[in-house]
Amino acid sequence: MELNEKGIKDRQQWTAAGYRLPGFDRRAVREATRERPFWIHFGAGNLFRAFQANAVQKLLNQGRLDRGLIVAEGYDYEIIEKMNHPHDDLSILVTLKSDGSVEKTVVGSVVESLALDAQNKKGFNRLKKIFCSDSLQMASFTITEKGYSLVNAKGEWLKDVKEDFQNGPDAPASYIGKITSLLYARYKSGAKPVAMVSMDNCSHNGERLSAAVLAFAKSWMKNKKADIGFTGYVNCREKVSFPWTMIDKITPRPDASIEEILKKDGVCGIGPVVTSKNTYAAPFVNAEECEYLVIEDAFPNGRERLEECGFLFASAETVDKVEKMKVCTCLNPLHTALAVFGCLLGYTLISEEMKDRDLIKLLEGIGYREGLPVVVNPGILDPREFIDTVLKVRFPNPFMPDTPQRIATDTSQKLAVRFGETIRAYEKLEKGKAAELTFLPFVFAGWLRYLMGVDDEGNPFELSPDPMLDTVRPYVADIRLGEAVDTKRLAPVLCDEKIFGVDLYEVGLEEKVRCYFAEMCAGTHAVRKALQKL
Repeated sequence: MELNEKGIKDRQQWTAAGYRLPGFDRRAVREATRERPFWIHFGAGNLFRAFQANAVQKLLNQGRLDRGLIVAEGYDYEIIEKMNHPHDDLSILVTLKSDGSVEKTVVGSVVESLALDAQNKKGFNRLKKIFCSDSLQMASFTITEKGYSLVNAKGEWLKDVKEDFQNGPDAPASYIGKITSLLYARYKSGAKPVAMVSMDNCSHNGERLSAAVLAFAKSWMKNKKADIGFTGYVNCREKVSFPWTMIDKITPRPDASIEEILKKDGVCGIGPVVTSKNTYAAPFVNAEECEYLVIEDAFPNGRERLEECGFLFASAETVDKVEKMKVCTCLNPLHTALAVFGCLLGYTLISEEMKDRDLIKLLEGIGYREGLPVVVNPGILDPREFIDTVLKVRFPNPFMPDTPQRIATDTSQKLAVRFGETIRAYEKLEKGKAAELTFLPFVFAGWLRYLMGVDDEGNPFELSPDPMLDTVRPYVADIRLGEAVDTKRLAPVLCDEKIFGVDLYEVGLEEKVRCYFAEMCAGTHAVRKALQKL
């Protein structure tokens, strides 16, 4: 069984093996989409294929949509070249349920895939044509938190961003530069309305995208590379909106055990590849069944009835509450803590960590004891029930092959949102109140201990990719377990608001972080002892 247009024509063979196939005419949907595109998504990764693409497929199967999705990849073009095109934009979603059952779906709602590469004139012109379509309602994004950053750790403009500011929208190299160039094309074609919807797992994602795009618009106008009205267009919500969203679905790296299941079914040619940018890509994705997507209902060019596939539309205020509940309290901080301490304690599966009573107590302290007192109940989702599900159903799911090493990626970009927001909430309650916190500074200390690249047994391990490694790691690189530690050396890190969301000195937490860090450096098994003491 081959995963391509020709291969799935033998429907009986696929259905006999337990696969759900697209229940619509892909050719007709592809033609309708090319003529009247309504949704283009940037970021051809696992989350998109497991969630948004599958949701649209449900509506196509029900006859509630007649057009599909277009996806573009702006970071690693090889994903399109080596995954999407060879498989005719088909992928396999393997849903791993907590009851032990597995659901297999061939997802065919993506009907066109492109590289977001301004140097590829043909492809970029096609993207401009899509962006200039009257019918386009939404451009959405899953490009990770760092995708919206225009500056380096020192606050300086990134090289390609700075060059794009000077050169204008014709051939940008940076991700947001390319996005803004497409938006400029839409402006030039009649200032048509569109929703620019970040679906990334970060706080106030719509604001981040808006600020990044606006920075380009202002620079291009200043440098006389764009019309004077472009900034006004980007700033006008009746023309261009940047809705806030909250997304939640765990989609780990494609797992070898899942690949074996598919091979035993007779599916061939589904081996993963590692691209030159070190992206691990496969034509299948494994994911949990639980999923949430709450979106601010701000679509100046209208929208399809996506609530019929489970998306929740609400006011910006409600989305903000849901987002903070999940990102700052009920899931993401717990995930980050498991990542850091999982690496230190030698775990390779999140589900295995959930058998460790010391780690469970840490998560309960972060979520129930320190998170819930300052979280606001959004009404449509209950915070305590959300944490209950995370700790009792989602994280312990043995069929979810998620690893702490994957979750530890880009931790420096996550701490400010996942923990800093809670610290600031305590400070708003009462100045100095944050100094009473225990579990959050313990995680900060754990991250610094993690950066040493030595586990609790004293064995070296490879740190996960992180843009701040070269900046932060030197402060801990020459520390040795069992030797005295001058924790004052950490001062430049502990006062960095970009990392922690706050200056830890100002909120009275730096001493706790330094003390916890020293405890964890006392020798082998010191991390475990610190956990038990906590």
